[in-house]
Amino acid sequence: MSLDTYGRAAIRHISEPKALDQALALLRQGEVIALPTDTVYGLACDSQSPAAIELLYEVKDRAPHKAIPLLLSSESQLLDVTSEVPDSAWEIAAQLWPGALTLVLKAASHLPSILTAGGDTVAVRLPDNRVVRVLAAGLDRPLAVSSANLSGYENCRTSNDVFAQIGTRLPLILDGGTTPGDQPSTILDLTFSPPRILREGPVTREMLSPWLH
Repeated sequence: MSLDTYGRAAIRHISEPKALDQALALLRQGEVIALPTDTVYGLACDSQSPAAIELLYEVKDRAPHKAIPLLLSSESQLLDVTSEVPDSAWEIAAQLWPGALTLVLKAASHLPSILTAGGDTVAVRLPDNRVVRVLAAGLDRPLAVSSANLSGYENCRTSNDVFAQIGTRLPLILDGGTTPGDQPSTILDLTFSPPRILREGPVTREMLSPWLH
């Protein structure tokens, strides 16, 4: 699948009738769409489609060695995309999900290698955002999601911000208003003992301190 120029992305508010149905249909067709999350706007596609993930890399101008995180519909989807879930992951999820915390875990062998950039880990998060969870549930698997901006450019907090940067590269931008966050999620790598914070964001080191020893 190659990057097409759409001319002008359709911007539809998430409350519009059939807006989420259209988004889900495009995801099933292997398209990349933009949507609001609980941090910043994101680019989303089917996490089981290598062609769709390749298109996401192209839309964003993302370097191929950078893996794409997954956004879940529920905690139970952890079991679908990881090879092992340590007790600490369930404990953290119970305390801090849904929210702006990404966990790095061992990846399930069936995940597309382009998703994990050829690595053996996968980054997963349960977002505090109904739209993302509804679409991931409708697709029956997590969404592959990266921030909706060109690599190296500012994160987007509104649908107009997304349109200004990459509006001609997308068929649809879901408008959920201004996102509540202005920074991406915290990333905690649970494949190390003790776990390592790879990026600190809204979930602080202090909040994670019970699991850092």
